[in-house]
Amino acid sequence: MTHPEPLVPSITMSGRGTVRAVPDVVELSLAVQTRAGRVVAAYEEAGRVITAVLQALRDAGVDEKDTATTGLSIDPETRYSERKGNEIVGYAASSRIRVALREGVVDPATAIAAAVHAGGDAIRLDGLTRTVADPAPLLTQARDLAFDDARAKAEQYATRADVALGPVLEITEHTGTASPPPMRAREVALMASASAVPVVAGETEVDATVRVTWALRAPDRSLARSHFQNVAG
Repeated sequence: MTHPEPLVPSITMSGRGTVRAVPDVVELSLAVQTRAGRVVAAYEEAGRVITAVLQALRDAGVDEKDTATTGLSIDPETRYSERKGNEIVGYAASSRIRVALREGVVDPATAIAAAVHAGGDAIRLDGLTRTVADPAPLLTQARDLAFDDARAKAEQYATRADVALGPVLEITEHTGTASPPPMRAREVALMASASAVPVVAGETEVDATVRVTWALRAPDRSLARSHFQNVAG
């Protein structure tokens, strides 16, 4: 007959660590939309505008690897009439581009203004977000802070309960990055209309939350007795 193993006394605490940093990358979302009476004409015009926008970004210092096409579509445009119903009246070609503007390499305001001027009425600015290019060192710091936070809480309760922390039995974590609120299309358009207006980076936060379980053990009173004997002697 097997007997269940005795439960190990334990304590579980959560800890959180937050590290703040100034973002060093602006991620810009652009869209190009052109219209024409024929599919080929809409497609070719979109290609011309995209080429002009990409060249303007290159001239502003944006590296080719920091641009990527994220969408491409051609859709019919219809008009309804009682006599003919839905009738195709033209075609719209759309393409989306994601651009990374790196601090120290590209001035975001200058690059955005260049893209807008190159794209003219065909370009749309969907907004931008600010991020950290390499969040790994920040995450390491946040994890250390989170574990220290959990351990401090556990030690406080253990002391009050007249027990000591034993080995760690389990660790689980949750991490995340909180960027500054994204700028919407209208904000970006206003900013791009005057290239002298800077992009304010703000701060981004890297968070780590851990849940740690420690075994509990009786406090080592032999050290206390030894200390008392030495003092008494």
